[in-house]
This record gives sequence, C-alpha cells and structure tokens, in this order.
Amino acid sequence: MTTPTVTRGIPLKIKTFNNTGGSSALFKALGHPLTAARMKGLIKTLSSSGRIAVYDPLGHAQEWEALYELSSVKVASAFVQNVADIGRELFGKNAQPVTALKNTDADAVFVSAFDAARLVAQIRHLLPQGIRVYSFDDVRLADEFLSNTRNYLDPLNFATNFVFFREEAGHHTRLVTANYWAGYSPKTVGLWCCLFDKDGKTLAQWNENLQKSVHTITLDSREIKQRLKLGDFTGSLFVHFTGIAGHDVAKYALDTYGDDDAVLSCTHDANPWPADLYAGLPAPKEGHQVLLWVQNSHPCPIPANGLGLSYMGSDDVVTYDQPIPGFATCAIDVADLFPQARWPQQFEVHAGRYFVRPRYEVIDAKNRRLIAHTNVERTDLKSDPAIKELSKVMGKVYILPMPVLPVNRWQTIVLPTPMSTAQKNLPLTLMIYNSKGKQMGAHSLGLLDRANIKDYNINHILGKRAESDFPGGFGHAELIYDFSQGGEADGWLHALMRYEDAASGHNTETSFGSHIFNTVMVYKNEPQSYAGKPPGLTTRLFLRLGRDEGTDTLCHLIYPASTPWHAQSTTELILTNSKGEEVLKKTVHIACSGSLFWSYHEMFGKEERQRAGRDAYIIIRDTTCRLFGYHGLMKGEKSFCLDHMFGF
Repeated sequence: MTTPTVTRGIPLKIKTFNNTGGSSALFKALGHPLTAARMKGLIKTLSSSGRIAVYDPLGHAQEWEALYELSSVKVASAFVQNVADIGRELFGKNAQPVTALKNTDADAVFVSAFDAARLVAQIRHLLPQGIRVYSFDDVRLADEFLSNTRNYLDPLNFATNFVFFREEAGHHTRLVTANYWAGYSPKTVGLWCCLFDKDGKTLAQWNENLQKSVHTITLDSREIKQRLKLGDFTGSLFVHFTGIAGHDVAKYALDTYGDDDAVLSCTHDANPWPADLYAGLPAPKEGHQVLLWVQNSHPCPIPANGLGLSYMGSDDVVTYDQPIPGFATCAIDVADLFPQARWPQQFEVHAGRYFVRPRYEVIDAKNRRLIAHTNVERTDLKSDPAIKELSKVMGKVYILPMPVLPVNRWQTIVLPTPMSTAQKNLPLTLMIYNSKGKQMGAHSLGLLDRANIKDYNINHILGKRAESDFPGGFGHAELIYDFSQGGEADGWLHALMRYEDAASGHNTETSFGSHIFNTVMVYKNEPQSYAGKPPGLTTRLFLRLGRDEGTDTLCHLIYPASTPWHAQSTTELILTNSKGEEVLKKTVHIACSGSLFWSYHEMFGKEERQRAGRDAYIIIRDTTCRLFGYHGLMKGEKSFCLDHMFGF
C-alpha cells in the first residue's frame, strides 16, 4: 500500500475526556448506536422541513455536525445564548444573539440540546406562532436506559464501552467482569449489547439479564454465536450498562482463546473515551507481524488518511489511505506503513478521536498470536519541576511496578514508552526486588531520548542468582525517575513489558503507567483512590478465573511503596461463586517491596474449586496497603498470557 506522509491531522471536533473536567457524555449520547439509527430519521425530517434556524444554547451543535452528515439540512440562520459566542461560525452562518430569533423567517427551529423543554420555554415568546421545534430530545434513549432521568447527559447514563469481539477461524473472545455497581446501589443493573461486523453493520442487539448481587458477567463469542444463530464475525461489541451508581466506567477483562491451545492472550477494557493519540505500539520483531485493530467508535466514517502512525519522536505521519465506515473494525498491518520497522522501535497512533484505545495483535512465525493494547498519549501535560523535589518527603514518588516472572522459565523485557507529548526525555532507573522485598539491584537507564529508546532484559541484568537470593525465582521490578543525569518528568511514566516463555515459545505483553504508592502524603490526585479522595491505601482487585478445562489462572501481586509502609500486607483472597456468594477466604502476606506469584489451582484445592463452580472469581482485598496486580492464564506447557488487573 502506498501512503502519503503528512503532518499531524485535525482531530474530530468532539470533547471526550480531560483530567480536569472528567468524562463528557455528549459524544456518547449523540453517537449511541440506537441514537444513530434515530438520528437518520430526524435528519431526514429536518431536510424536508424547509429552512431551519439552529439554536445552540449549550455549544453542542459542533459535535452534532462532527458526527453526522448534515449537508441536506438547509440551515438558514444560527443563534446562541452566550454573548461570547455571538459571531461564531455555525453551519456556515455567523451566530446571532438568540433575541434576534424573533425576526426569523425559518420554517422550523432546531434546538441542539437534550432536556430541551426548559430551553424552549425560555424562547417561546420569540418564536413565530405555530412554528415546529425539534431538538435532540427527538432521538433520546428510552428512560429504562437511564440511571438519572432528570439529567440526560449525566455520565452515569452512558456507562458504555467497545469490545474487540472475534468468533472466526477457530479464534474466540470472552469478556469477563462483575456487576460491581451492585456494591454501590440497590438498583437493578441492566446490560444492553449491540454487535457490529467488520463493516459496521449491526448483527444483533440484545439484553443480558443481571442480578442485584456483585456477580460474574461473562460474554463469550462462541456462546453468543450459538445462542443468536450467527455466522462467523470479527468486529465490535458495544456494551451499555444501565441503572448504575458509583462511577461510569465499564471495566472488563478480555480473553482471546482458540481451538488450538497455542492461541491465548488477555487484555482489558478499551478506555471508552476516543483520544487524539495513542502510544506503546511496538514494531514487529524479525519474522513477526503486528496488526493494529481499529474500532471506529462513531456513526461517522473515518475518512481516508484520517488516521496514521509515526515513529515515536517523529513529526512525520504515514496515513492509512482507506476510509473506515462508522462502527466498523479494521486491521492495519504495521508493515504496510513501515516495512523496515523492527522491535524495539515503537509508534504513536494518530487517532483523531475516532476510536477508543485500540488493540494490537502480534503474530509470530509459528502463527501464535497475542493481543495487547496501546495507551492514551496525553496532550495536556507539561513538565512538572516539583517532582524532582518530592523525593525528600515522598521517597521513590512515582513507581511503575511490573512482575519478574520465574527467571528459570521466563524472560522479562521492558520497553519504556513515552506517553505524553511533553516527554522529550525520560530519566529512569530500573530497580529489581526479590519476592521478600530485598533489593537485588538498581540499573540506571540514564536519560532516554524520546526518539531512541531500547529494550532492557531483566534476566540479563540479573545474571545468575542463587535461589537463596531469589526465593521462588520470581520478584518484581520498578521503573522510577532518576534525575542524576538531568531530565524532566510529568508523572505519566509508562512502559511495555514483554514476557517470553522458554518452555512453550509463547510470548505475551502488557503495559501500564506509574502511580504513587503507600504513603500517607498526597500529591495532586496521588496515591489514587478508587472511591473517595486520595490517599488510596487499600486494595480491591477483581481476578477473573479461567473457564476452560486444562486452563489455570495466574496472579502476580506486587506491594510497591513510595515511602516505607507496613512490613507486610494482610491480603485476603476471597473465592466467590458466579452469584457473588463467598465460598472461601484465604489470607496471604506479602513483604513491603515484595511480591507473590501464585496460581488458582495451587492456592485452592480441587474440592474448593468445585464448590466455587464455573464463572467463579476472586476478590483480592487488603485494608493495610495498596497492591498492584497482574492476572494471566496458562494452558499446560503450550501457552500463557498476562495483563494488569482492574480494581473498583
């Protein structure tokens, strides 16, 4: 494929998320699959209603125009409520003050707002008698979809997400989560699903029946295909949780598995806010293939050359020259755009706010596959000089913890990944600890240049270690800031971790960012808390369990500490059945700066697992410290996978 090289494009004009104002519900409300279907009818009605006066009191018209083809609507004039917006261009017209609406000769008025009754009442005296008034309320979802019927754009009304969903050629996908909202409210939570094929066409829509307890939710592509009598598919599963409380993020673990036991990987939720940029996309190793899976998250198409890739640190963007229809899913081979690229080179994804955090798939020379994800690259950060001084009161400050799997079997490889446009350099040290919290070494990475970052093999750094120095053969590593050679920091430190299994030849990888851990001192919003204000000093993690015969579940719990904390954790592993009922609780202890690598089959006996049954899960609870966890699956000696866990 021949592709042009261009400069950074203009993103879709929608607001999705910012760290100050939080999430925006407007783009979700306008682009919801059910709303999109109704919007076609509304646009057709407006197009046949003559000359339209648009009243945009809340500034929502721009996002409507971004997501839909409105050229057939004959906009005669535009009006605004805010004096500061007078003269702003809307639909090719200079916006007038709404008081001028009394002089309109339009045939109809469109109010670009939800919950528009009050806004219409305010201007009723300005409207010609009998004129027809339309608004976004003409396409709103039914009340049973809403957690808050009084405020349509309450983020709790749009706990939605996209799932990469494949049931094709012996490859299957499985979403696993829990109805954790039941822990916040006695309301009955609902789940509405819409499945799109690769072209963005709707294959099925249905409701899942949920209970009022904190129970397991499993959506398996193979079971859904059979239940709904579908053919093979690769596309997007859109999920919408309703009747929720507490928070609006739909979190899940996503496993991919196959008829061949060598097909196994795990990843997690797609981060439901489309971003300008993503990073952490690796180039392929020699003999490997890397596919970037793009899931268009809107009803509008991604235009040809509307997305692209660039080498990390380069301003030259190589674009994808084909359009991608609304809600469609497309695999882009990195080699088509950059045929010479090789690991450890990495890319920025110029997404233009068209899609949620994308997956990528690595296919090796033996056709073994792993799926992982990129991360949101922040565009709003600046260097924070205060971080250099924080160590005086907050110790290691920001820590990125990662497992070091048993070194006699796995190679642990780290690739720092710039995750902010402000990061021109990364001043880093890699600290390595054994399972008991003993520091095994501190390896300075120096001052890394954004455009020239290499990978680091922790096994090579460790060399040969005696069993007495490395109990169990496992431990963990921490990336931290090190300003001994200069450099800057913004607190948004990320890395990709690749694990290579000597027994099976199978690889897996995951990525995450840094946080401040286990100190009572607070800086900005750290240490983060899932519920309430910082500091977050307790743990509640969700561990999904493998379903299939011969599959065991792995878990690696890490106890990082920015400043010295309790000498050991008191960590409860609460085995829970699919109905949310506790089956058994076990307590383990992890040393401060230590870790615990364990499996479900080792921790819980056969009789205990049988009592828990299928679709059981484990809640990892600790009121003494904040742990960071990674989960995985293993099929004998054939395959394994690993990814970080989510909490609530």
